[in-house]
Amino acid sequence: MMRSAVARRRSAQWMAYAFLLPALAVYLTFVVGPILVSMYYSLFDWSGVSPRATYVGLQNFARLMGDRVFWKAVGNNLELMLLSILTQMPFALALALLITKGLRGMRFFRTAYFVPHMVPTVAIGILWIYIYDPTMGLLNNLLGELGLWRWQRGWLGEEAAALYAVVGTMAWQFIPFYMILFQAALVGIPQELYEAASIDGATGTKAFRYITLPLLKGTIRTAVVLSLVGSLKYFDLIYIMTMGGPNHASELMATYMFKTAFNQFRMGYGSAVAVMSFLIAFVVSSTLLYFTQFRRED
Repeated sequence: MMRSAVARRRSAQWMAYAFLLPALAVYLTFVVGPILVSMYYSLFDWSGVSPRATYVGLQNFARLMGDRVFWKAVGNNLELMLLSILTQMPFALALALLITKGLRGMRFFRTAYFVPHMVPTVAIGILWIYIYDPTMGLLNNLLGELGLWRWQRGWLGEEAAALYAVVGTMAWQFIPFYMILFQAALVGIPQELYEAASIDGATGTKAFRYITLPLLKGTIRTAVVLSLVGSLKYFDLIYIMTMGGPNHASELMATYMFKTAFNQFRMGYGSAVAVMSFLIAFVVSSTLLYFTQFRRED
C-alpha cells in the first residue's frame, strides 16, 4: 500500500508538471527569451535591419548614463507612479463604496462605471485626443462655458500639461479595474462587524476608519503594487496621444526605447534602454515585494 500511495503521489506530481509545461514554455518564449535577446543586442551597434552588427561592449550603457532624454523618461515614469496612485486609488475606493451601498439603480451604474476599462486603448486615446483638442475639444469648450477661460490650454501640446492630461485619461481607464477589486474586498467584510460597531455608536466615518480601512489593507496594498509596476512599463496610451512629446515632456522609458529601436533604427542602443528599464522595474518591484510581504510577515 505504501508503494502504491507513493506511485500515485508521483503520478499526480508528473501530471501537475505536464499541465504547467505549456504555460512555462510560453513564458520562456515570450518573456524570458526577449529579455535575454535584448541583453545580447545591447552589446552591439546594430540598426536592426543590416546583416552586420558591431560589438561595442558596454558603450551603449555608458552613453545611456549621460542621456538626458532617458533620465527625463525615468523621472516621468516615477512621477506617473505617484500620480497614478493619487488619482486612481481614492476615486476607485469611493466608487466601490458607492456601488456596494445597495441603492436603487446601482447595477446600472456598476456597469456604466466599468465600461471605460473594456474600451480598447487605441479607441480611448483617439477619443481623448478629441476631448483635449484646443479649439473644438469638449474640455476647453466646457471651461469656456463655465467662465474659466484662464484654464483653457492646448492640453497635449504644452510641455507643462501633456503628462498630466494623459494621466487623467489613464485614471479614467483604470479606475474601474481597481473599483471592482475594492468592491470584491468590501463584499467580503462581514456585516456583523458593522452591526456590532453601530451598537457602540461607531457609524459613518468611524466605521470606515476602524473597520473598512483596516480590513482593506491587503487589497489596497495589492492595488498599489499593481499600479506602481504598471506605471513603470506603461506605453500604449502615451504613444497614441503624445508620442512622448512635446519636447519629451511626456516621454517614458518604454516610448523612448520603442522610438530609438524602431523609428531611429538604433536597435543596439534601444536594447540597452530596454535592459536598463527592466533593471529599474526589477529593483522597484523587488523593493515593493520586500516591504509589502516579507517585512509584514516579520
